[in-house]
Amino acid sequence: MPQRHSKNNNDLAFFTYDEKRKLGYGTQKERLGRDSIKPFDACCLCLKPFIDPLCCQKGHVFCKECILECLLSQKKDIQRKIAAHAAQQKQEKEDEEEKLMAQKAKELDAFDQQNHGAVPKYNDKSHSQDKNGFHGANSVKVTSYEEEALRNMKAFWLPSATPEALVKVEAPSTSTICPEGKEKLKLKSLFPIHFTEESNDQKKSKSLDKSYICPSCKVTLTNTMSLVVLNTCGHVFCKKCADRFMKSDKVCLVCNKTCKEKSLILLEKGGTGFASHDDHLEAAAFKHLGSGTGLGLVRPAMKT
Repeated sequence: MPQRHSKNNNDLAFFTYDEKRKLGYGTQKERLGRDSIKPFDACCLCLKPFIDPLCCQKGHVFCKECILECLLSQKKDIQRKIAAHAAQQKQEKEDEEEKLMAQKAKELDAFDQQNHGAVPKYNDKSHSQDKNGFHGANSVKVTSYEEEALRNMKAFWLPSATPEALVKVEAPSTSTICPEGKEKLKLKSLFPIHFTEESNDQKKSKSLDKSYICPSCKVTLTNTMSLVVLNTCGHVFCKKCADRFMKSDKVCLVCNKTCKEKSLILLEKGGTGFASHDDHLEAAAFKHLGSGTGLGLVRPAMKT
């Protein structure tokens, strides 16, 4: 005998809510931890510590090799789409010209058969003229009507009558985009950035990872801090020093190069994993079928 509790009531003809949750139906949510978050000194493409970092105007940092390869592949893809679009336009123009020529040839053929055909034009016994100008199975218009009806017949079960959906290639955009921010990105808008490494012999001996500091306050940079970079010289500071000194003095604290307030760019950071730091740390996916069946169709969950 099954127990009374609904969670253990497994003799029903349908799945209960708890059984669907156990099988993986519906929206699955997971909180991202610190291991799933990109550190501030990692490339947005390869997710490894960056080498010769380049930054865009929105604060996304990439390795020089990664972003150059990405932009090159985008340009090749754009050229391929432009060639496909041009070939499609040429094919459409040729099809239109062929259609017009076929229509003209059809009209000339019908006119020639009507005036010089072997079948004479005559009336039936009641002396009433035939509607199509011809009589019987030899009528040209009757056979052409049958061909047109067969061509337009909506018999989807016949391979010859199955319509073909033409795949149209839209005119592509000729501008490359940032792989992280999805805005327009040009190679000349990228600028190199320079981090100040921490010169501590004890930390170097303990860890192989590089640690960076703010050149002004000498504080070790972490994901908990907001970082600012100057697009004129590429030096990186913490946001507190940038707001306190560079916004008022309009001079870089490392190289004394003049800068403007619009030259200060806030670097994008991944977060720390704490709920109070960032609100984009929850991954969600909706499954049409349960994950236990092996047929789970996944799509992004709807935002509420």
